[in-house]
Amino acid sequence: MSDNILFTPFQLKRLTFKNRIGVAPMTRMSSPGESIPRQDVLDFLITRAKNGAAIVYTEAIITDYESAQGYPGQARMLTQRQIDAWQPVVKAIQHEGSVAILQMFHCGRMSWPEINPANRVIAPSPITPKQNNPLTQEPYPVPDEMTEFDIKHVINGFVETAKGAVEAGFDGIEIHGAHGYLINNFLSSYSNQRTDSYGGSVENRFRFAHEVIQAVHKVVPEDRLLAFRISNWGVADMEVSLFESKAEYQAIIKMLSKEPIDVISVSTYGYKDKAFGTDQNMAEITREVTDLPLMICGQIYDRASAEDALKSADIALSGKSILLNPNWVEDIRAGKQLPLYKSEEANIAYTDEPLP
Repeated sequence: MSDNILFTPFQLKRLTFKNRIGVAPMTRMSSPGESIPRQDVLDFLITRAKNGAAIVYTEAIITDYESAQGYPGQARMLTQRQIDAWQPVVKAIQHEGSVAILQMFHCGRMSWPEINPANRVIAPSPITPKQNNPLTQEPYPVPDEMTEFDIKHVINGFVETAKGAVEAGFDGIEIHGAHGYLINNFLSSYSNQRTDSYGGSVENRFRFAHEVIQAVHKVVPEDRLLAFRISNWGVADMEVSLFESKAEYQAIIKMLSKEPIDVISVSTYGYKDKAFGTDQNMAEITREVTDLPLMICGQIYDRASAEDALKSADIALSGKSILLNPNWVEDIRAGKQLPLYKSEEANIAYTDEPLP
């Protein structure tokens, strides 16, 4: 792609993105009650649309009232009151000519029982992360190994959340299959040691993702986007490669490309980091085996990094930079010198302090 691609439109199905810049989905703890985010968090999304972002993602929305929750204060999209709270936000984003996408996920083993209504943690296998839970400073509990009943129940949570997103008017829905959460738990042999049809081979480990995608696709209108997010790192045990090799990762991308999805979102620590012992970054490795549009995020913080990231992707997503700088889109348009923020600087996202 040419260096001036950043501020050109991009067409995907019925939607025209006004540029190639989006607000990345960020897992949050912003709901003071009723699983609805605070008003300043909702206003943050609208402001970023007003200030130039072509795509505005929600924070990650958990998919059921039983086992999906991994952090205190997470949002859901399962009740009329929750849908009603989001509808004006979606309309305001769309009024600015931006695309609103809801990301949904189940936290899997990245949880602890006390915050789940059913007082349990579930995962493909009874295997815990090696590191302690940073919120409790205690080891993560051993999860219950999911039965086929659990699997069907969890898939239904994704379906019901997707229905809520459609009712709220979102332009797209993203299935979160990254960062060591439940779908990623199934995809990775690091956390999936099952011996049934959901474990073992790459094809078997992909089965749960396949069933989620197929079930969700049935309730998403054809004119809405369906996205899938993937990563090779998790929020726990960050140093671990969740896929064993480039070949294994690309096998999963090939399988994803046969699913009824419209775009793949690749999440990285740093978009230009070399992966799997190769001289290629994750976007390049992904692009080799799919023709689907790609989103990319990870240390995209100024115009140069955004343009560079788009050499192998179609959309650049920003997390920390667009969170901390309301004028980030216009600042990169102007080519301003901008800082590369550290994760600690973005911790406002996990506090009660109003967002900038």
